[in-house]
Amino acid sequence: MPIVGIGVDIVHLPRISALLARRGSKFPSRILSSNEMSSWPYVPSDETSRTKFLAVRWAVKEAAYKALYPMFRPTWKELTYRSLTDGRKPEVIYHCDSATSISLHVSVSHDGEYAFATVLAEK
Repeated sequence: MPIVGIGVDIVHLPRISALLARRGSKFPSRILSSNEMSSWPYVPSDETSRTKFLAVRWAVKEAAYKALYPMFRPTWKELTYRSLTDGRKPEVIYHCDSATSISLHVSVSHDGEYAFATVLAEK
């Protein structure tokens, strides 16, 4: 399968923490898809977990956009990140009818104050 693009992004967690403090619930509702928003209330209430949850999704979505552009221009809410659950690999889903033939592969890492994501898009 041909590669459409590769995208990477790094996020400094204190930046996301500051955005969350300034914008409150408006910030998550702006960047999270409906599937991700359904998980948001269940994220542990400590600031570190909530910040990491948002930072990882921010990095994944930025990396996915970079991998898909200029062929596609996804919005924040058209991209959904599912982390490692039930033995399944993490995945990014692009909710767009014209992108049904696109496969997105994701790798995420976080250490200390940083979250890093790489997305490979293939057709």
